[in-house]
Amino acid sequence: MATTTHHPRSPGSMAAAGGLTVFAAVMLFIAGILDLFRGIMAIADDDVFLATPNYVFKFDLTSWGWIQLVLGAIAVVVSLGLFAKATWARVVGVGIAGLLIIANFLSIPYYPVWSLILIALYAFVIWGLCVTKKDTDDLA
Repeated sequence: MATTTHHPRSPGSMAAAGGLTVFAAVMLFIAGILDLFRGIMAIADDDVFLATPNYVFKFDLTSWGWIQLVLGAIAVVVSLGLFAKATWARVVGVGIAGLLIIANFLSIPYYPVWSLILIALYAFVIWGLCVTKKDTDDLA
């Protein structure tokens, strides 16, 4: 009697899981580009941003712009790794998205609505990368 190996997931669920990785890669790319632009804006012209006088976390806006610029650039590079299905990109993607959530939380006084939007985007990235297993990426 011949035995066949049966994958515990159906082809449809595996395709959906692979699609979540692509979704996370796209979201990370878009949010990384937006953080790049935000960093450039903070470095170039401080008048674009709102000033909140009584916020616990206060930073020099130009320095903060460089932080956003570097983290955004890393996010874009990691998203390209996700498109290439690199294993390192999944781990680094969760880490960089977590760092960018913290960075955007700390920058709420400078651009509150935009910070909250980017926090939500990075939360979706973490969800998309954590909900799938490595073996499902082969179908994406």
